[in-house]
Amino acid sequence: MGVKRAGYKLLTMKVSGHFGTTRKWSLTHLALNPWVQLTWIIGVVSLSGYIFFWMNNDQNARRKEGLVSMCDQRARMLQDQFNVTVNHVHALAILVTTFHYCKSPSAIDQETFAEYTARTAFERPLLNGVAYAQRILHSERGEFEKTHGWTIRSMGKEAAPISDEYAPVIFMQETISYIESLDMMSGKEDRENILRARATGKAVLTSPFRLLNNHLGVVLTFPVYNSRLPLNPTVNDRIEATAGYIGGAFDVESLVENLLGQLAGNQAIVVHVYDITNSSGPLIMYGNQSIDGDTSLEHVSKLNFGDPNRKHEMICRYLQKAPMSWQCIMTPTFVCVILGLVGYMIYGAALQVMRVEDDFDKMRKLKVQAEAADVAKSQFLATVSHEIRTPMNGILGMLQLLLDTELTRTQNDYAQTAQDCGGALITLINDVLDRAKIEAGKLELEAVPFDLRSILDDVLFLFSEKSRQKSVQLAVFVSDKVPEFVVGDPGRFRQVIINLVGNSVKFTEQGHIFVQVHVAEQVHSLIRSKNKAFVNSECCTENFNTLSGRQAADNRSSWEVFKLLDDELLPDTSFNIVNDENVTLLVWVEDTGIGISEHAQKRVFTPFMQADSSTSRNYGGTGIGLSISKCLVELMGGQMNFTSRPQIGSTFSFTVKLKRFKRETANGLKKSLSEDMPTAMKGLKGVVVDSKPVRAAVTKYHLRRLGIQIEVVNSIKMAATLLRKHGSLISRNEKLPDMILVEKEIWISDEENSFPLLSSNGLHGQSWKPPKMILLATNLSPEESDRARASGFVDTIITKPLRVKAVAACLQQVLGITIPNSSESTKRTTGLHGLLCGKKILVVDDNNVNRRVAAGALKRFGADVICAESGPEALKWLQIPHDFDACFMDIQMPEMDGFEATRRIREMEKKATEQMERESAEWHIPILAMTADVIHATLDKCLNCGMDGYVSKPFQETSLYQAVAKFFQVTPGATT
Repeated sequence: MGVKRAGYKLLTMKVSGHFGTTRKWSLTHLALNPWVQLTWIIGVVSLSGYIFFWMNNDQNARRKEGLVSMCDQRARMLQDQFNVTVNHVHALAILVTTFHYCKSPSAIDQETFAEYTARTAFERPLLNGVAYAQRILHSERGEFEKTHGWTIRSMGKEAAPISDEYAPVIFMQETISYIESLDMMSGKEDRENILRARATGKAVLTSPFRLLNNHLGVVLTFPVYNSRLPLNPTVNDRIEATAGYIGGAFDVESLVENLLGQLAGNQAIVVHVYDITNSSGPLIMYGNQSIDGDTSLEHVSKLNFGDPNRKHEMICRYLQKAPMSWQCIMTPTFVCVILGLVGYMIYGAALQVMRVEDDFDKMRKLKVQAEAADVAKSQFLATVSHEIRTPMNGILGMLQLLLDTELTRTQNDYAQTAQDCGGALITLINDVLDRAKIEAGKLELEAVPFDLRSILDDVLFLFSEKSRQKSVQLAVFVSDKVPEFVVGDPGRFRQVIINLVGNSVKFTEQGHIFVQVHVAEQVHSLIRSKNKAFVNSECCTENFNTLSGRQAADNRSSWEVFKLLDDELLPDTSFNIVNDENVTLLVWVEDTGIGISEHAQKRVFTPFMQADSSTSRNYGGTGIGLSISKCLVELMGGQMNFTSRPQIGSTFSFTVKLKRFKRETANGLKKSLSEDMPTAMKGLKGVVVDSKPVRAAVTKYHLRRLGIQIEVVNSIKMAATLLRKHGSLISRNEKLPDMILVEKEIWISDEENSFPLLSSNGLHGQSWKPPKMILLATNLSPEESDRARASGFVDTIITKPLRVKAVAACLQQVLGITIPNSSESTKRTTGLHGLLCGKKILVVDDNNVNRRVAAGALKRFGADVICAESGPEALKWLQIPHDFDACFMDIQMPEMDGFEATRRIREMEKKATEQMERESAEWHIPILAMTADVIHATLDKCLNCGMDGYVSKPFQETSLYQAVAKFFQVTPGATT
């Protein structure tokens, strides 16, 4: 507790030192400066002026938008009404063609035309009248006049002069009966319009002129054909088929007046309509000749009346200029007054602050201290939240593996690991939820009895798969002087070991990772009594007599030092156990990894700091684990140190103060590991064949925990000699070895020559039962496994790292020791088994525990599971073509997260699908996100990047079934 308070105090002092140098001439003095006050006044006035001009411009912009909207609306309506009338005239032209020229005899005469146009006049309210003029050639004039009984007249009412053709009116509306027999082609402009209408087949307009009612108007002309035109008629085709012309006079002024009357609003506008066919002299069609209204703002809308040769436009203006808005005046004034008052208040506050400046400085220092404490609290909360993830997945995942299984020895091992993870999780949750202790800066440690050796075995089990993949030897050794049970905080001790071993596994690619636990007093006693031996061990490092034979950063784990600490090798050591209730343990975690550079060693224990920027990219992590471990060790009354040499390795060591535990004072404490093992193994004999003495001592340590007597030899020849020696002593009731454990390196180096010596079935004329042959290997390829069994290792192969439970399970099977099952089989879920049975699934997760949990959960239901530990590795597995049925993808992974990996997989599938379009094949593997973060935003991100769904961690049967049922069908005949 005192150490933690000291840490908070140090952090507070650093922050105070950083912020305590604030200049006296602060904002208080600045507010009292006359130049600053003058600047403030000028700024307030300038801001008010800016607001005025901005609001005025905004009002003008809105006013212009209103004018544009109203003008465009009137232009559209005028154009629409004009087009409706044009369509009616066009229909009348078609009517004449159909019933006058296509009927024989004609169904239309003047009386019929006049009656029809009179009855349909309501459809053409904008026309004063309509008339039909027939096309007459000069050669037909005499016959035409004779037939109708009148002479073709010009616009001047006299006989029409001689011309190549004429267009006399033969049918007309009664309102314009006075135009009968008038030649519509007698006028120059009229003739041009008629010829243009005949050539184009479209409506043609004249320039504006005064109608009889003194309104401005235009004449609309449509050609009438005497026969059906071809699909794409030429100009000559139209001229030859032309029989006459339909014309109508538009009252433009009435049209616009009617339109403005319909759209009359609160804000009046002035409208002018112009014919701008001649841009140099536009003709007014509606409005006064004088320009009136607000000339500062106007809008022009184009009009299209259907005649491409004539152009028209509408110009709109407001009738009155806009008055000055009171809002534009009052708002800047209000802002000016408010800012002036604010400035005055600031000035008054500055005067007040000057009087209490000393008190203010004290408050600022207290504030800095409070912020420092809050930073420390936040860091601690973040640390706990980070560390809670791994045990959570381990606990729930391992417990899931136990469901519906028969609990054999191996399953008991799973259960024990899950229980330990659960204890660690409960501890962390209690620390997080205990807000009172956190706010007080407390972190209380538990004081409960626990088996330290079991914790170390479980930690090695968590990292065993990763070490085997790298061919890195992972081992643990606990001195016999270390009590079987100690009292302390097992969760915190486990957390420190996991952090150190996890870093070693992460940064070690070859060699070994070696965890040792000794009594600190024993080590210090040997250093004091045999200091020369330690010095010699440090200088004689040419042979690198370590666990793997590779050089280590600290030579205390070499054989020369190790044999001084092994009580089995030197039982007469001068160190004796003191009858003290406290015990200080010294823990070494040694690796042969990349080491730490000298410039980075100073910040190893700094939170969120790593050796360099490439460390996070290549290996992942946040750089917080070592800082947490150091704090925990100090809280447990110890210290943490390290020795590191670049490209050689690192050795982290720490001490913890624990209490000895007396078994007789405990009630209901679970049995120790040795007591829980089969009693039939106690008293067995074995021979370990290993040329490396440190590694042989580690193997011997694990077997001794089972009660097995072990002899160590360094070659197979020596093992054969030892067997012959024991064979010759059978008559003396000397017990032969029950097993021979051979290291893989020894077997490979002496495979062909010496191994047959161990297969002899008789010595000195007496038969004897050969011992069980067992191979020890960190990793073993299928070819090597077959060779090993062919060489004689038919009994079993034990993979490292050695754990006493796993070794006991293997020996139990080899020696035929039976143990009753600890649980009954349970019913399995047939639905998931039917969906997943026989399916090949890729599981992608950077965490070893998560991969094991996911693979175990899927294998329970018959799936064939392949694991990948990173996004790039998943891309290699899913290179097209592949035979995977689905992929379970973790989201948060270093180097390449699940989102990016999914996007690249979808890109590969898209390219493959485009290349196989002819085969009608499509690649799409279902990708399900594995995440404990099920908030809506994260799930949306999963779907957006190309994932098909998600499965929450740990796998639950209901959620798993819902996820996979979308893609798989139940396999017929699948059973549990």
